[in-house]
Amino acid sequence: MSELPRTQALRCFITVAREGTVSRAATVLGLTQPAVSLQLKALEESTGLQLFNRTPNGFALTEAGAALLPLAHKAVAAASDFRTTAEQLKEAQRGTLRVGTILDPEFTRLGPFVRSLATSPQRTEVFLRHGVSDDVLAQIGRGELDVGYYVDATPADQLAHHSFAERSIGDGRYQLAPLLCYDYRVIAPIGWSDRVMGKGWAELADLPWIATPTHSGHRRLLDDIFAPLGALPKRVAYTDQEESMVDFVESGICLSLARDNVLAPRLSRPHHFVVADKVKVTCDLSFACLVARRHETAIAQAFAAVRAAWGFKPAVTGAGPTRTRKVAKNV
Repeated sequence: MSELPRTQALRCFITVAREGTVSRAATVLGLTQPAVSLQLKALEESTGLQLFNRTPNGFALTEAGAALLPLAHKAVAAASDFRTTAEQLKEAQRGTLRVGTILDPEFTRLGPFVRSLATSPQRTEVFLRHGVSDDVLAQIGRGELDVGYYVDATPADQLAHHSFAERSIGDGRYQLAPLLCYDYRVIAPIGWSDRVMGKGWAELADLPWIATPTHSGHRRLLDDIFAPLGALPKRVAYTDQEESMVDFVESGICLSLARDNVLAPRLSRPHHFVVADKVKVTCDLSFACLVARRHETAIAQAFAAVRAAWGFKPAVTGAGPTRTRKVAKNV
């Protein structure tokens, strides 16, 4: 015998031995009778042995067939165990990634990023947890998330040189890969035009502002601006939804930061707010992880996938991913 018999042939051999006829075996196996007969013929030819005696009542095992039947059972069981173990190993090797998300999925291009990972050869399974920017970073630090989105003010040197180079923050603990540079604008009730137009941050600090969650990017960005001026603004309303921020402002009670892309559709129709003309906060939407984990396979793949979703060209030797820095279109 030049090679081991195929599992299908052994299954046919076992089933015919048990059922006693080809027709009943074919029904059990979901095959045609000719197909079962061909498998038996091939098995007998490959072994050089007659496995069955054909009788008027069906098929009866020969002495050789009876001797081989227990081994056929073992071979089929071994093949089944082999497949099961291989599938388990394959599943165990399937990557998982815990991702912290912020803002809205369309703005962060979350869909293309997740789709890229899910359809990659590694078939990475992505678990999403939505939150606010500073909480996402803290959860990455505690090992509760692997990667996540983060918003921070664009460093002046990176903005001046149109750079999207990766950088570290938090005393070198966190690695950021900038994806988009965009502006937050200050908006005020329509009747407050004379109170905000032509005014700087110091004058705006004296006006009431909307409050956002303590660990949100909004809160951190404003506190970083106002703290050096000696006082934090009075906060008179609270929300954790950017769309609601505009509604609060239009109600006539406070100021707020607002992303350009949130304002743009509202400016195309009747609205009840004004956009301050002398101040803005230029920010980076970045992808973050721990510096110590940046080169782990799953995280490196995630960084490559998220940057591909944003149109970055693949890295070349000695250089990082490249893309022309474009500030999101101002309103």
